[in-house]
Amino acid sequence: MQIIKYLYSFSFAALSFFFTTTNVVAQTTADYVVPFGGENELIIHRKSGSFSIKYKSTAIINEAGISFLANQKKYTNTDYSNYEIQQQQIKDELGKGIQIKLTAKAPGQPTVNHYFYCYPNREFILTQLEIMDQQLLTSNQLIPLYSEHAQLLHGEDVRTLFVPFDNDTFISYDAKPISLNAQTSAEIGVVFDNQSRHGLVVGSLNHMNWKTGVKTAGQKASIHELEICAGYSDVKVTRDSMAHGAISGKTIQSPKIFVGYFSDWRDGLETYAKAGRSVEAPYIKPWAKATPVGWNSWGVIKEHLSYEQATRVVDFFDKKIPFFRNNDQTAFIDLDSFWDNMVEGGFSGDFSQLKEFVAYCKKRALEPGVYWAPFTDWGFGGDSNRVAEGGNYKFSDMWTKTTKGYHDLDGGRALDPTHPGTQARIAYVINKLKECGFKMIKIDFLAHAAAESSGFFDSTISTGMQAYRVGMECLSDHLANSMLVYAAISPSLATARYAHMRRIACDAWKSIKDTEYTLNSVNYGWWQTYQYDYIDADHLVFEQESEGANRARLIAGLITGSVILGDDYSKPAHWQQRIIKWLQSAEIKSIIQSGKAFRPVEGNTGTKTNPLFIRSDQDGTYLAVFNFDTEATTIHLDTERVGLNPNKTYVFKEVLSGQEMKLNKQMDIAFEKEGAYLYKISAK
Repeated sequence: MQIIKYLYSFSFAALSFFFTTTNVVAQTTADYVVPFGGENELIIHRKSGSFSIKYKSTAIINEAGISFLANQKKYTNTDYSNYEIQQQQIKDELGKGIQIKLTAKAPGQPTVNHYFYCYPNREFILTQLEIMDQQLLTSNQLIPLYSEHAQLLHGEDVRTLFVPFDNDTFISYDAKPISLNAQTSAEIGVVFDNQSRHGLVVGSLNHMNWKTGVKTAGQKASIHELEICAGYSDVKVTRDSMAHGAISGKTIQSPKIFVGYFSDWRDGLETYAKAGRSVEAPYIKPWAKATPVGWNSWGVIKEHLSYEQATRVVDFFDKKIPFFRNNDQTAFIDLDSFWDNMVEGGFSGDFSQLKEFVAYCKKRALEPGVYWAPFTDWGFGGDSNRVAEGGNYKFSDMWTKTTKGYHDLDGGRALDPTHPGTQARIAYVINKLKECGFKMIKIDFLAHAAAESSGFFDSTISTGMQAYRVGMECLSDHLANSMLVYAAISPSLATARYAHMRRIACDAWKSIKDTEYTLNSVNYGWWQTYQYDYIDADHLVFEQESEGANRARLIAGLITGSVILGDDYSKPAHWQQRIIKWLQSAEIKSIIQSGKAFRPVEGNTGTKTNPLFIRSDQDGTYLAVFNFDTEATTIHLDTERVGLNPNKTYVFKEVLSGQEMKLNKQMDIAFEKEGAYLYKISAK
């Protein structure tokens, strides 16, 4: 077979000399080879329009094709011939590299442009599918990559990871053993061998137009089906009761797709997250202050929230835990739902008590926070003529319409983010909260804004993600970088543009099972610490649980990022004494300072959680060890497996107790019942 190796013997630095404009490559049927990263190659099969990716001379993805729907007709790369290749030097958010454009035309068919982006210092490529026509095109499905011939280099314990679209309905990540039964993951898919840690990471980097699904199936190290589809809709995952909306235009593009093979799947996921942060940069100003710590009222007080309780919690922070502060010497006191218990007359009423609460916090060097769900109507079952705040629009006019009626979830009906009534309400409410002086806002049920619709008010918007962008940009514009923005229930990846911090899992309280549920999302979603400024493990509740369960809940918060408490601290309780001691530890403050999540040691736990998490950075190396069982157990530590040098001896200092022990190659950690330890590790 004839092969053209594109600049294989030249450095990428030479690219700027050879190519400053777009160049058409000599048209032959030869394969077209482009190196990227260290020892990787992209191979474009010009005759078929397919492509392959090699890692260290081995084809990881072989002869991948494309397909798409255009005006309800399906096309694949096999429907075209006479592929033309153009290449040009680029410099984009990921640095210097080259763009390869593979173009195919055929009479009576849309023109296909398949883009590839390769970088000399990146161990991945990006690919993107574009269809064009002189006439209007309509599509709700673009597939930039489909292969029946992909593989890992190792296959002892191969897993395919399900990543949820959001963090609602107690959904979990699931690292399933790969099988011939295909599974579809939201936005990103990972197939990896837990034993060797080799892994293939494929995911979307853009989330402003499409919901994307990654389908995988296979056996051992062989991946028989690998498909990434822009236009994904599944009521159990994306919550949509209808098909993905269609995009119309003379040019339609898929998201940019990240494709990379890594010797450690954890490195691959972190690389994916960092690339996503670069390609789809934050819409709001990134958080430049210290890691947030504080308290939220939903953990225990919930609907019983009152001014008296809230100010007593402030007193607890002021008098009992004055050293539980971040590096800005402050903490956030966040009023969740039912803060309107302090407001007489609704949104047009008397906000003076809320303003008093704000002043009460600030006088004690604490930052006041508030809560709102901007895209839900909780009263939809009542009077259909109710008028929304901020205008003359009725709520019933603002509801998101679907082919089955309306989008109802979690007891709330979705509001159309493109409707002027929804936007006027956002402007009105946010202005009220800003006038009160709040410095933090927890925003919730955001996924309601991403629902597919049979017709948005703004007819130029046709997909749920387009509507989500409109709604979240509207909200961000009115917040105007005046508050810390904290997302609760929300799309996992698309929300990173609009929030400083996000709950990795929602509605976890105090039990060891709550902790395990939360840490499942850290086990397989910790990498989102590189897409957001911070992620957190939901409000940490301790009351009426054992010391071991308390340890586990606190350590779960510490290894996730920001730390938000959730108990009713307006009244004293005996269990608070150990919490007071733990929270004010200098070592705890040092761990919080980084704000970055720990990474898992193992990834073979399905919907459950591995017991070991580690983080190494400029602040030191820390290892968290958990027992999620209520019975006695022993957790085995292998120095090399957790990422330490097996030829060294280490001192492990337990952060909460101060106890020390030594580790040389292997050690067992004993638990009498549920609990956790957090060790600071130093070489002896």
